[in-house]
Amino acid sequence: MSKVCEICGKKPIYGNNVSHSHRVSRRRWEPNLQKVRASINGVNKRIVVCTSCLKAGKVVKAK
Repeated sequence: MSKVCEICGKKPIYGNNVSHSHRVSRRRWEPNLQKVRASINGVNKRIVVCTSCLKAGKVVKAK
């Protein structure tokens, strides 16, 4: 499963862990993705959506 929201396209972003002595190592921030049964064009499908899209009401949940 790719870590991409199917509604807005949100995906991981990259940056650095920086220690107290300022040593740097790479890290990534993952989006908060949830598997949701949604109604898309009248068809119920399971999609992967970020929680900000769920909270904003961009997804119509299946009944």
